[in-house]
Amino acid sequence: MDGTQTLTRAAVRLTGLRKHYGEVRAVDGVDLTIAPGEVVALLGPNGAGKSTTVDMLLGLTTPDAGEVSIFGTTPAEAVARGAIGAMLQGAALLEDATVGEMVGMIASLHRKPMPVAEALRRAGIEDLANRRGTKLSGGQKQRVRFAVALVSDPDLLVLDEPTAAMDVGSRREFWRSMHAYTNTGRTVLFATHYLEEAEEFADRVVLMRSGRIVADGTVAEVRALASGRTLRAAVPEATPAAVADLPGVTEYEVRGGRIAVSTSDSDATLRALLARFPGAHDIEITAIGLEGAFLTLTADEENHR
Repeated sequence: MDGTQTLTRAAVRLTGLRKHYGEVRAVDGVDLTIAPGEVVALLGPNGAGKSTTVDMLLGLTTPDAGEVSIFGTTPAEAVARGAIGAMLQGAALLEDATVGEMVGMIASLHRKPMPVAEALRRAGIEDLANRRGTKLSGGQKQRVRFAVALVSDPDLLVLDEPTAAMDVGSRREFWRSMHAYTNTGRTVLFATHYLEEAEEFADRVVLMRSGRIVADGTVAEVRALASGRTLRAAVPEATPAAVADLPGVTEYEVRGGRIAVSTSDSDATLRALLARFPGAHDIEITAIGLEGAFLTLTADEENHR
């Protein structure tokens, strides 16, 4: 299958995907389609099923039910063609080999890899080509894993916590290179615990809870699903009990004379706040952020009762 044919198909199509471990339903009926060129963030609390879903997508785990299609083929066929590049956080590096040797070794396994020097350049580690694995920092190891994922020149990149151990500047540079890559029609699926990364860099956010997808859309659409507003104000005399008693409040924090509350009815909350604390000032009301939506939509069922 040539590149033109590849990019006309759905990059990822998961249909009725299930994986159970005894009584644990790690993935419980996931349906997901990702178009070529999309940058999709996969979010969810620990145990939500993200890693199991990614493992099945890569062909590392066999689903109990359902189908996985990568550009219209099986994961094994896509991997064999070099159509998938995976950057897994726990992937081991060869301690005694140089960075150039490690990336070159992976390149030799593929029929049409990009030049090793190009993979190193895109990962921003040209200066590390002769450095051995034992001499790499945590952030540098992540960049090497990125180069290893890139060198097959894949149409789909799957990234597990890609910027873990990177400083702020390195993370920015990493995502700039990611956007340059996706501008060529490539696709990225990344799992991250940096919610601000998903908010800033993803075209689309997929939230998982208890093995199922609970939200799927743009950042704005996902925020809208978690209805409500955040109200912040300076209220030096406020007590936690008084704030909790305000109408519409679902979550709250009182610290250093300031309050921050999530509310399902910001108008009612504000009116009651001003009636009870006329001296309240520096009041700000904003739409719920991605972090708030994440907490609301991925909370355990027990917390929804």
